[in-house]
Amino acid sequence: MSNIPTPHISCSDKSLIAKTVLMPGDPLRAKHYAEKYLTDVVCFTSTRNIFGYTGYYNGKRISIMGSGMGMPSIGIYSYELFKFYDVDTIVRVGSAGSYDADFNLYDVVLVTKAYSESTFAKCAYGYKSKTLKSNSAINNKLRKASQKLNINLKEATIHSSDVFYSNNSDYWKEVWQKHDCKCVEMESFALFANAKALNKKAACLLTISDSMVTHQATTALERQNSFDEMMKIALELANN
Repeated sequence: MSNIPTPHISCSDKSLIAKTVLMPGDPLRAKHYAEKYLTDVVCFTSTRNIFGYTGYYNGKRISIMGSGMGMPSIGIYSYELFKFYDVDTIVRVGSAGSYDADFNLYDVVLVTKAYSESTFAKCAYGYKSKTLKSNSAINNKLRKASQKLNINLKEATIHSSDVFYSNNSDYWKEVWQKHDCKCVEMESFALFANAKALNKKAACLLTISDSMVTHQATTALERQNSFDEMMKIALELANN
């Protein structure tokens, strides 16, 4: 019995999905990137308002798919892509809030490690560590791509949080000080856990969308349409 389509990805032909998938959180951002950067685009899934697209970038095949918001959501979609659709590499391309005055709006961040209080990795795989690493080989390719494109790339340990709103408005300061987390998002820890468990490759590029320090922030439309430098770096993986 075939394991596809899966409960969350409505694609019956695994050959429609490339070996490398770029995953923004917002499905609308996935659509925007696919239309802007890819040619000969095919939509391979539209289950539960999560859209996935495969096309060609500089003649090389690559897929872009929304992950949804939070670790449970990216945990499901990345697991099914890795396990049932034979995807080798997933790179999250998302937004982040800055914890550090040196990380400013629109800075592009390469995530080297993700710290989280989440029990995702422990519940799913028995991993006790609160910090998980991204794939070093993929990170090296992303570094080379940023140099090729002359795009400045900052590197950091980041905070993967389950919580967006909190009564403790200063909690971020504790995480920043204790764990040296430069910014916060809500997905990469689960992605890294799945990749480790399934012997796959995962990485994460983030663009700073707001700052806990300066209180500057981008709009939802700016986050959807203006994170091009991050995406250009990630798309270079299609050429490798």
